[in-house]
Amino acid sequence: MIVDKHDTVINRINNYEYFNFNFGPSLLHWIKNKHPGTYTNIIEADKKSTEVNGGHGNAIAMIYNHIIMPLANHRDKITQIKWGLADFKLHFGRDSEGIWLPETACNSETLEALIEENVKYTILDPSQAQFIRKINYESDTEDETSSIEIENIEWTDVSTGNIDTRISYRYYSEAEEEKFIDIIFYDGPLSKNIAFDDHIYSADKLFNRIKQVPLNESDENNLISVAVDGETFGHHKRYTERTLSYLFSEILPSSDYENVNFGNYLSENEPLFEVKVKDGDDGNGTSWSCQHGVGRWKENCGCGRTDEYPSQEWRKPLRESLNFLRDEHALLFESAGSQFLNNVWDARNDYINLVFEESYETYLENRKRFFKKHSKKKLTEEEKDLCIKLLEMEKFSMLMFTSCGWFFSDISGIETLQILEYAARSMEISREITGIDIEKIFLEKLSVAKSNKEEFADGKDLYLKKVKINAN
Repeated sequence: MIVDKHDTVINRINNYEYFNFNFGPSLLHWIKNKHPGTYTNIIEADKKSTEVNGGHGNAIAMIYNHIIMPLANHRDKITQIKWGLADFKLHFGRDSEGIWLPETACNSETLEALIEENVKYTILDPSQAQFIRKINYESDTEDETSSIEIENIEWTDVSTGNIDTRISYRYYSEAEEEKFIDIIFYDGPLSKNIAFDDHIYSADKLFNRIKQVPLNESDENNLISVAVDGETFGHHKRYTERTLSYLFSEILPSSDYENVNFGNYLSENEPLFEVKVKDGDDGNGTSWSCQHGVGRWKENCGCGRTDEYPSQEWRKPLRESLNFLRDEHALLFESAGSQFLNNVWDARNDYINLVFEESYETYLENRKRFFKKHSKKKLTEEEKDLCIKLLEMEKFSMLMFTSCGWFFSDISGIETLQILEYAARSMEISREITGIDIEKIFLEKLSVAKSNKEEFADGKDLYLKKVKINAN
């Protein structure tokens, strides 16, 4: 909204009409159920944005449950992308051109998975680029003298964050050379100013900061882009959503700057440079919120350390414990599910259609369609129920990798407790199916994860005191 000096509302602006945005599926479903008016405004904003951006909407998809993609195996990468895209289409009624990677965590394998699923673009931090070079385009004419083909173009090192963020880039698949995904590298300094400084408290001040971004005078289509957590506006910085309202509705329309979304920009500006991204230590990738690559989600890298919680050694055994559980459940899923399903992993990719929060009648229709597509034979209701249990087990085996479980300073945090509850539910289902309890082995591995708090000896102790007791 826009208010006068007396704090009286003089105009209401739907900010989502003006910039790219994404919602995590859990949050957007919650908004749909609890705040239907807000939900309707979000959907309408996307529709309006397509009208002014040549058919390219502002909303983009997100990886389904905020996992750190480089640390996931290939099967989970694909399912997470498919589920994120499917959930997006349920809400917005169209395919998403781009996708947001949680924490911008990325490596070459992640980009290959996005290409495999036909994602057109993603957004990364400038520090994640490694090399760039001019794309070896060939002229459409037959005149050899007019060809702009350049042989043996050398790569330029941009690993210090010195990549030009005013243009887009193209990453070519190493598996299928003709396939690619485009990448926008946001303006790092400007994004940090908005997130951490006071520029966002004044529309005029923010616009003056935008005008300080140096432009390439030889290019009429300089791109100035930022990436900021949505909770910055109104939550971390109160009333700053009003700054955006005034900037986009009042200041930019009368300026020399044109407001476009990424899909629109890419449709009119084909990348002239290709890019290679950093693969990080051991190929595990990089991110925007850990200076050690993706260490924050797998080891005691130093991020999140405080005097109260000096050690995050618990992160490694936590991930190793959950990796063990994931792999054990995958074996069960394949062995039991293959008796009834043509391809268990194709079935898991499609299972998102039964996860949607729809009416019971719609669920039954989707369930019937699902088994008609994936069953090896005519299944009894008991066999169908078994398949659903297996798929639910797999769902929770992915939910337990939600990134916030590692992000903070101690294993006893509510975020880690939540992912351990997902793990507990996945084991409960596997026990129902097989009669075999692997929880003891899981807890032995988890016991290596030591808490900073004296009240919890380790991850096993925490699980038994906080997770198991709640389950019972």
